Amino acid sequence: MLRSFRRTPIVVSPAFAALAFLIVPSSSAAQLVGGSAAVPPSQLTGELRAHDPALVREQGRGAWYVFSTGDPAVAGGTVQIRRSSDLAHWELVGTVFDEIPAWVREEVPGVSNIWAPDVYFHDGVYYLYYSGSTFGSNRSVIGLATNSTLDPRDPDYVWVDQGLVWSSVPDDDYNAIDPGIVEDENGTPWMAFGSFWSGIRMVRLQWPSGKAAPDRDQPLRLADRHVPPNAIEAPYIIHRKGWYYLFVSMDFCCRGTDSTYKIAVGRSRSVTGPYHDMLGTPLAHGGGTVILSERGTMIGPGGQSVYDNILAHHYYDATANGDFRLGLRRIRWIAEWPRVTGPGTTR
Repeated sequence: MLRSFRRTPIVVSPAFAALAFLIVPSSSAAQLVGGSAAVPPSQLTGELRAHDPALVREQGRGAWYVFSTGDPAVAGGTVQIRRSSDLAHWELVGTVFDEIPAWVREEVPGVSNIWAPDVYFHDGVYYLYYSGSTFGSNRSVIGLATNSTLDPRDPDYVWVDQGLVWSSVPDDDYNAIDPGIVEDENGTPWMAFGSFWSGIRMVRLQWPSGKAAPDRDQPLRLADRHVPPNAIEAPYIIHRKGWYYLFVSMDFCCRGTDSTYKIAVGRSRSVTGPYHDMLGTPLAHGGGTVILSERGTMIGPGGQSVYDNILAHHYYDATANGDFRLGLRRIRWIAEWPRVTGPGTTR
């Protein structure tokens, strides 16, 4: 049975423009969450075919960027980059690489595109983590590229590939894709990752390399549904007011209007867990409070990231034959739990 159903986006329609639907209640790619957040507009325009979006803003309150899963037909399937000055209109401004790095092709035979990036800013450097795999396999790698700027017009702009961060092979009980980076209260970086197999795992990293810390123990266990095929993936963790919040995608993506993806959350006082949902159920024992799921013509939201109280995700648009689109939602915090409002609303 295929165990990883994610990360080969379905290309159903060539249309690029779509609406980001108004969705009310039900939920953070970067580090500080809180304070006054921008409010996503009620309508997104431009080039919106972004799968697994990592939302980040240029330091100094510059332009907004979304990094997303690559398309095999564009620059050989490397990570795509979109930019917006206002969160409303988005343009495709290029890719991270001109082609998939040779070492990824050697480690993962048959890889056709790079999946599910995350971008983290630390000490003047943007760290871009990405994953390479093939559909249904856990022969996978997580790689790293770095840059001093996000602006392609900057003369210092260049993405430098730093190579391997973590990997998995068929003998492992986990899948090394979908990296999500967080720093703990002591400034130590951690990487959550995982898709199906044994669920969501975590390893400790180190600065300034951004690579795995020397003690390469077995990855920690954060979330596990225990019911085959263990359809949980795409971890993303933020730190807010003494709590760490673990956002995950549950069920199945990449099936157009048949997708059942949804976004769930749990929280912990420690970055390494245990994480519990609103009912107190451990995420390691199948828990998770769903905060965004199918609404109307928005099918299967997931592949999320969080920046400045904005939840970025993709979904499948029933008005576009199930093609995928970028969605943005504002997060409100009620009793220290995230709630998702519709774009352009404050409810």
